[in-house]
Amino acid sequence: MKKAVLLLSAATVLVLGMVVYVGGATAQEDPPGNNGTVKIDGVEFDSHPDNQPHVGCVFQVDFYGFDEGDLNATVTFETQPPTTPVTTLLTDTVFIGEDDNSGGGSEAGLDASETYDLTALLVGFEPHDIQGFHIKLTVNAPGSIGADTKFKVFWVTGCETPPTTTTTSSPPPPPPSTTTTTTTEAAPPPNENTPPNKGTPPKLAFTGSETVPLGIVAFLVFMVGLYLVRRGALAADDD
Repeated sequence: MKKAVLLLSAATVLVLGMVVYVGGATAQEDPPGNNGTVKIDGVEFDSHPDNQPHVGCVFQVDFYGFDEGDLNATVTFETQPPTTPVTTLLTDTVFIGEDDNSGGGSEAGLDASETYDLTALLVGFEPHDIQGFHIKLTVNAPGSIGADTKFKVFWVTGCETPPTTTTTSSPPPPPPSTTTTTTTEAAPPPNENTPPNKGTPPKLAFTGSETVPLGIVAFLVFMVGLYLVRRGALAADDD
């Protein structure tokens, strides 16, 4: 009887030990608190949980080890000194509750990745000569017990917008105009040794009366007629 009681007590202790062990392991897989971590990933993108504090203006935010459920993280980007003034550049929402927090901050625990481009948002800000623009990332991830806020501060470079070039096409030039030029040669100066051209002497103006020549003609005709009459008469006398 005493032996049976001892065996029963030993079995009870073993069962209780297994319950405690399983419960502890479960608690370690999904511990209460602020589960999850975020990493900044530059180009080339990958799923390794390494954080890069210096990235280009295009980068990814990776979310690891968050709890399972209908959970969305609020992502906010702000400028930080020496990049001033301090300004909220972007606010976004990312779903992070696809699976449980198994894998934690390892590659197996990747819950989400989101790509961002701050090029247009940083226009007007003055970058640091070497570091570039100083950015603060704030992630509010609901579902945890206690604080649910993550922070990352990092630098981005290569955000300058290239200058735009404007091409202006000019109209084709007009065809050349055809101009006719008439050249008149000046007459050579007169040679002093050349006698002047007398040309045709000028006709003297008639100052008499036109009736005088007509009278002479009439007189001559009359005399010829008279001569012929007398000759005819003499010829008749001879017969």
